Amino acid sequence: MKAIWADAEQQLKVNPGLEAQELFEELLRQRPGAAAPRALRTFRRRVAQWRRKHGPDIEVFFPQVREPGKSMQLDWTEANQLGVTIAGRPYPHKLCHSILPYSNAEWAVPCQSESTCSLIAGSQDAYQEFGGVTEEFQTDQSSTATHQLCQERKERVYNDRYLALCDHLQVRARTTAVDCPDQNGDIESMNGHLKRRLEQKLLLRGSRDFKSEEAYAAFVAALCRELNRRRGGKVVEESKCLRPLPAGRFPETEEVTARVSCFATVRVKKLPFSVPARLIGALVQALVNEKTVRILYEGKEVARHPRTPGKGRVHYRHVIKWLVRKPGAFAAYQFREDLFPRPVFRQAHERLQATDEGRADRPLPAGARTGPRPGRRHRGRRPGPTAARGAPAHARRGQTSPRPADAIRGHDHALRPEHGQLRRAAHGGGLMSHDPLPILLRSLRLPAMAEEYGISPPISLDTGQ
Repeated sequence: MKAIWADAEQQLKVNPGLEAQELFEELLRQRPGAAAPRALRTFRRRVAQWRRKHGPDIEVFFPQVREPGKSMQLDWTEANQLGVTIAGRPYPHKLCHSILPYSNAEWAVPCQSESTCSLIAGSQDAYQEFGGVTEEFQTDQSSTATHQLCQERKERVYNDRYLALCDHLQVRARTTAVDCPDQNGDIESMNGHLKRRLEQKLLLRGSRDFKSEEAYAAFVAALCRELNRRRGGKVVEESKCLRPLPAGRFPETEEVTARVSCFATVRVKKLPFSVPARLIGALVQALVNEKTVRILYEGKEVARHPRTPGKGRVHYRHVIKWLVRKPGAFAAYQFREDLFPRPVFRQAHERLQATDEGRADRPLPAGARTGPRPGRRHRGRRPGPTAARGAPAHARRGQTSPRPADAIRGHDHALRPEHGQLRRAAHGGGLMSHDPLPILLRSLRLPAMAEEYGISPPISLDTGQ
């Protein structure tokens, strides 16, 4: 130890934050054989003794006097590390966590993001569970409660909707100072305790999958109630000091008025959401809550979108007619990913793009259209008594096999490399296992495509077939 301690002490004077293990390993790399690896525990004790004698001061925390019923603290904490799934699908979420600092009574509600909607729902659910309201309602300096007046100054003021919530609850709004999370120390500390408890409960449960979001919320609520029961007398004492709840709940849905742009979208909370193209230029009302955005025109719902943190939504049905007329706009469209109804559509497009990038975004071939062309009579023999109405197109025309060339006649043959394989499949040659394009086309569930190529029934790639 003497051989390396002088160098270690010099390093600690220059960089007091160095950890003992990293410093020990670095010294052994510089001076191999100077100390045995088993001397690490002794080295750690020497480092700890040096820091107590010569190291910098350690941060001091000051315990505060807490009064029952005085305040409730609220904060959000990431819960993705819990690995919770809903019906087998990943469930990225946060926990809107509230506590009463005097008794440490707590309540948590799963939510999608740190938003005003989740603050309104989470705080009211917590007060409802505690059986009353406190004198103060304390949060940090997040955008859900405050906003900055100008970029030149750090001064922040309360949001109107946050103040309206506090007026409804008859509590005094209070926030921590800017960049001072330690002023919310009680809730910051209990965030970690709650997630550790949830982790243990999930391990005992044996599964992290839940049937629905409501089932998972009930699981979190059951844990909070169990923890509050263990805190015993203080929780009962504080509940008696709470003031009565208001007569009704503050509305959790926010109404936003916006004008439809030439992109057939409206801006709601700085994010675009699509509406039918006939409403371009009109004023619409958007009803926003934690999970959905409903768009109304003259009181009637015209669109409904799921709400995803930081992401807008464009539904393909709102723009598809004009996209067919302007196919070149698809390649660089900002919301192109939203236009694939299901993953298999994206997979088919990627396969076509790999085959011929320049033609992958052309309109669908004539055979892929789901219905007869207007103004054109059906060519071929009329179906006889032996031709069932549901028979494939080539059978209704009296042919012995389908004509796949008809599906792409008059176009630039975007499917040319696969055309031969499709013909062999149509004539009974079977699908080629090494080329997924025919399988993708089958799984698109386009009736005309299935009839034209004589492949039935449609299959789903989700099953792994």
